[in-house]
Amino acid sequence: MKIKLNLCLVMMTAIMISACSTSVERLDAQQEVDLSGAWNDTDSQLVAREMIEDSLSRPWINNFVNKEGKAPAVIVGRIKNLSHEHINTNTFIANMERELINSGEVQFVASSSARNEIREERGDQDLNAMEATRKEMGQEYGADFMMQGQINTIIDVDGTTQVRFYQVNLELISIKDNRKVWIGEKKLKKLVKNSKLRQ
Repeated sequence: MKIKLNLCLVMMTAIMISACSTSVERLDAQQEVDLSGAWNDTDSQLVAREMIEDSLSRPWINNFVNKEGKAPAVIVGRIKNLSHEHINTNTFIANMERELINSGEVQFVASSSARNEIREERGDQDLNAMEATRKEMGQEYGADFMMQGQINTIIDVDGTTQVRFYQVNLELISIKDNRKVWIGEKKLKKLVKNSKLRQ
């Protein structure tokens, strides 16, 4: 009797463990997967690509090249998340930086945090590196324009159905005189049915 009871306990434990097990499937990083309707990697890449393409197709860039005789230097500043959900804006910024650099139409300046780390390295080189390999202070390339923006959301809920609306606004601003030379807007709308997400 005791053996049968122990056997039943072992079998029930095995069934419970198998029922609670985790399943993992590797996916292609380019494959579009949208489980919750929330902002995801596909949205980040899509919005970055379309907005940078739009910004580089506008007159400001030709006007600058014709006047200055060189490609403009651009930096991406803060992207504010004003949405109702957590959005990793660093990933979105990285997507925009990649699109800008790979376009070949602008020069790109490192972010303020990256510049600070590089300045520390130059300071260290000033004390420790051979003169032939030392990089001097005061040789940084200044940016001509800064891109800034924000992500907003509106959620409309009826029972178990949600419409999730995302609006991304970006601006390109001249650092010399604070002129806005480009304003871009991208909207995404998702219909999510049987959602159990919080509003």
